[in-house]
Amino acid sequence: MVVIVGCLVVCGCVLGGFMWAGGHIEALIHPSEVLTIGGASMGALIVMSSPAVLKGLVKGIIQALKGSPYSKKSYEETFSALYELFRIARRDGLLALEGHIADPHKSAVFAKYPKLAADHHATDFIKGAFGPVIDGSVRPEDVGNLMDIELKAMEEEHHLPIGVLSKTADGLPGFGIVAAVLGIVITMGHIDGPPAEIGHKVGAALVGTFLGILASYGFFAPLAGKMELIGHEEGAYFKTIACILQGFFNGMQPKMAIETGRRGLSHDLRPSPEEMEALFKAVDSGGS
Repeated sequence: MVVIVGCLVVCGCVLGGFMWAGGHIEALIHPSEVLTIGGASMGALIVMSSPAVLKGLVKGIIQALKGSPYSKKSYEETFSALYELFRIARRDGLLALEGHIADPHKSAVFAKYPKLAADHHATDFIKGAFGPVIDGSVRPEDVGNLMDIELKAMEEEHHLPIGVLSKTADGLPGFGIVAAVLGIVITMGHIDGPPAEIGHKVGAALVGTFLGILASYGFFAPLAGKMELIGHEEGAYFKTIACILQGFFNGMQPKMAIETGRRGLSHDLRPSPEEMEALFKAVDSGGS
């Protein structure tokens, strides 16, 4: 929603200033310019992308429009779920978690925390950390290396669509110039026409430059920035989970392991000690 509001502000201020100065909106309406600039930029984006990157780009744009899913509530649910899993492991051993980890979406523990259960990446990440330890293929102290490798791969995967969108934004002013040059070429074919006709065609050509620059700096580049911001928030979320899991596997008590993750959060996302104690009590009173 914030992205949509920002786009409306850009359009409102640009068009409002144009009209205030005496301009007429209909002078900016030239579908052929939009086709030239939009089509060329879309084609260039497809050329430099793979199907996986295009799919990731679409998902990233949709997520940017929705906003970041990593709220304080998300962290609180994650802390509670991990604490409950740690309690079970401490009391009954890691093998007691096998049913919960093998299929998190059928787990009674994960079912209590809908935001976490709905995040397939998060549940798969937790499953990927516990799984090798439960089946004995990896020592608990070595899980940190596996999570670091996975986090790096996630970061690179998220960066690729952003890079493609940023390059497209960089190219839009150039495509605007292409549209303007084509408009001038058309104008030169009517150079012996009346001044009003020539003026109209020159104005149409200049609209191409205007649209290219506006689309680049008003929409595409900010959207890439928003996607990058959400990527950083996603990375921070998964790094917090990794920090907590690593602490537990290294022998920390459940509450202390979660505390290491809590302290790494920004103030707007970090639950207070009192809120954390309330979360722990809720799990203790209703957990397994």
